[in-house]
Amino acid sequence: MSMQSHMLRCTGCAQRIAGEAARSDFRCPDCGDLYEVEYPWSESASGTTAKDVPVNRPNPFALRHLWQERRTSTLAVDQSGVWRFRDLLPIVADDQAITLREGNTPLYELPKSAAALGMNWLLAKHQGMNPTGSFKDTGMTAALSVAVSRGFEWVACASTGNTSAAMAAYAARAGLRSMVLIPEGKIAWGKLSQSMDYGSMTVQLRTDFDGCVRVLTELVRRAPIYLLNSVNPYRLEGQKTPAFEMLEQTDWQVPHHVIVPGGNLANCAALGKGFAEMKHLGFISRVPKISVIQAEGANPLYRAMQANGGESLEPVVADTRATAIRIGNPASWRKTVRILKANGGWCEQVNEREIALAKAEIGAEGIGCEPASAVTLAGLKKLVAAGHVGREETAVLLLTGHTLKDPEYTIQYHRGQLFNAAELAGATPAELGQHKAFQKAPLVLDANVDDVLRALDAVAATAGQTA
Repeated sequence: MSMQSHMLRCTGCAQRIAGEAARSDFRCPDCGDLYEVEYPWSESASGTTAKDVPVNRPNPFALRHLWQERRTSTLAVDQSGVWRFRDLLPIVADDQAITLREGNTPLYELPKSAAALGMNWLLAKHQGMNPTGSFKDTGMTAALSVAVSRGFEWVACASTGNTSAAMAAYAARAGLRSMVLIPEGKIAWGKLSQSMDYGSMTVQLRTDFDGCVRVLTELVRRAPIYLLNSVNPYRLEGQKTPAFEMLEQTDWQVPHHVIVPGGNLANCAALGKGFAEMKHLGFISRVPKISVIQAEGANPLYRAMQANGGESLEPVVADTRATAIRIGNPASWRKTVRILKANGGWCEQVNEREIALAKAEIGAEGIGCEPASAVTLAGLKKLVAAGHVGREETAVLLLTGHTLKDPEYTIQYHRGQLFNAAELAGATPAELGQHKAFQKAPLVLDANVDDVLRALDAVAATAGQTA
């Protein structure tokens, strides 16, 4: 694949460069903003191509048929839910794509949660069903493939857990060496174990995620290491493909709302780009409103939108049990503000009790997710209450991680050990009652049938009283 198939365009000053010309930190040298990948057919490229050069605009009807046909192929590149859409991300040659057959994740209905909200139709796009258990796989397959195509031997990232797991797995698959920088004691053990199991050099730094990013940025300036955090624009090319999948899975009926967790904020930017490309190319006639939900203890975007409409952002010291979004200085905040304004979405915040309850509710649907994913349902409740999401409208929650990413959180919740005294004191009796209804602590009984039957009767009686 010729690298002339795309350029990198600064989202701040619109300066265009070749992909290979980007600095190691993927920042524009003129304005310091981030890049996005631009193709000859991109809306932003209109007017930049000479009149005598064909743009080769993709054909929506032909591509919809081709993408479905590829799902029956035995080729790994076709079985990937990212690379089967490669016509809209021509960034590497087919034989250079490093894939674990990521993507093609399920779109679940949430009937219980919809009923509780009075909504007709509520869906969850579960990116936790990717190979390493999170949405990061869709971006990592794209960006790491670019690293391979450009001859890098080392790749690295700073991570709250999911990025490190994805990068380590794809680097191992490609035969590259990898290093992850993680904040000591501030990520879930399930995620830490993954990066070690996949053979990565795992370094715990005595700092937070933002401190890890600072070290990594200097590291890639001083050594030939390819940076794989979401400042890398090729990550977002992979992460835009769930937008394509959602449209396929809803028979190209555009949902009214897509709700995403807000950590480093690349997801909103990527999905916004994906939906915008679908509209520009004629696949759809409108785009959904994309809303971002942050944890109350890691809410720099929410504060910025409330204070000044997102014109500037002040970093915060992040503190939330939803470790995947424990980020105080998000890299993609400007991109996300543009998407919120262009699509008409909102930014909301939710507290720790609201996150835990929403996680339990998603679990009760038989699906489950990691804590950071549950902010979407918790935030949707507030958007419905505020009238931002109509009860007749369709909403899709983006669940970013698998429930097994943080089993300790789940066990503590169901044993009634998750919240501290201050959090319990701030809860209303009704709220505590909601939690109690979902908490399912394990029972310890003697090994005889009579004790088990009595316990069964007690549970059945309780269920009858609450029905």
